[in-house]
Amino acid sequence: MVDVGRSVWNEPRPADAPPVGRLDGLLVGVYAAATVIEGIVRPGLAWRPLVTVLALALMPALLWRRACPLMAALIGWGVAGLLSVLQLTADPGDLGLYSMMAVLILLYSLVRWGSGQEMVLGTAYVAAVVALGMYASSTGWADVFGGSVLLLLIVALAAVFRYRADLWHRQQREIRNQERVALARELHDTVAHHVSAIAVQAQAGGVVAGVQPEKAAEVLAAIESEASRTLAEMRSMVRVLREEEAVAYAPQRGVADLPALARSEETPTVVVSLDGSLTRLPRPVDAALYRLAQESLTNALQHARSATRVAIDVRREGDAVRLRVSDDGRTEPGPAPEPGFGLLGMAERAQLLGGSFSAGPGPEGGWVVEAVLPTEPPV
Repeated sequence: MVDVGRSVWNEPRPADAPPVGRLDGLLVGVYAAATVIEGIVRPGLAWRPLVTVLALALMPALLWRRACPLMAALIGWGVAGLLSVLQLTADPGDLGLYSMMAVLILLYSLVRWGSGQEMVLGTAYVAAVVALGMYASSTGWADVFGGSVLLLLIVALAAVFRYRADLWHRQQREIRNQERVALARELHDTVAHHVSAIAVQAQAGGVVAGVQPEKAAEVLAAIESEASRTLAEMRSMVRVLREEEAVAYAPQRGVADLPALARSEETPTVVVSLDGSLTRLPRPVDAALYRLAQESLTNALQHARSATRVAIDVRREGDAVRLRVSDDGRTEPGPAPEPGFGLLGMAERAQLLGGSFSAGPGPEGGWVVEAVLPTEPPV
């Protein structure tokens, strides 16, 4: 209970309070007109000019109710308290205006837009004013019960809307965080692969240019192709981020595109093997297999020492698909290195689809990456 009270006390103000707008001006205008008309035509109203002027003091409070909810509540309910004191001390007769019911709006705004401290202090102040008013008007027990229930309903309604909005904002933040993680994974998988290929081609070009100058043009053409592809995929991602409405995504690569990763004229060579029925895989699984193979190949090209061959093997195994990427590089003795963003991203991809992922030194040397994805991923 103490923790709940401390949590309420430390509650910050909602950050989504809208500014004063036309509806607020309309509300104040209607309230002022209703107050003046009631002050003129209301029969039996005592101290008519004073009561009308005091009621009109609520006008700025109605405008400030979101920006300064505690101050607005103090002003509005202070007027109601002053009328109760006059009723109690001078007993002039009826001092109540029906338009003064607008103070209920200030109570709602206090709970909806105030901080935790403002809510606690303000509601305590309102409770004291209400108790004074009931005592001054000699309210019966039935009216006390009805008035208390009404105030509690307003407080509960404001609290519901407040925490419903807070829950919505938390869900939006969670969605944005998930989108950022997904984008970070896509950027890493796409850019790292192409930049690694560019780096390898540039290193090979430095060697070829001195020995076989006629092949330098082929290397430069390969670098240009990889750079153009990287720019195209980056622009596609940026366009998705910048445009508010849905845009047509470029078709994602899948298992059918894996043979394009093979190469036989460079070291290390890349061999792609596809086995089993891999043509009707669910789209998320199909795209994930390609990204996992692409990232594994990128890691092999960057980190495999003295590797001469990288094998990419994809095969259907019942209701699952197994991906295995292995190289024949030299494994350094000692503990396995800490996983980087690439391995973490691949593990996340597999887990999100209900699959498994492993990466580490192979039994015969080199590095082996394995992922098993179900053909029917969880919804």
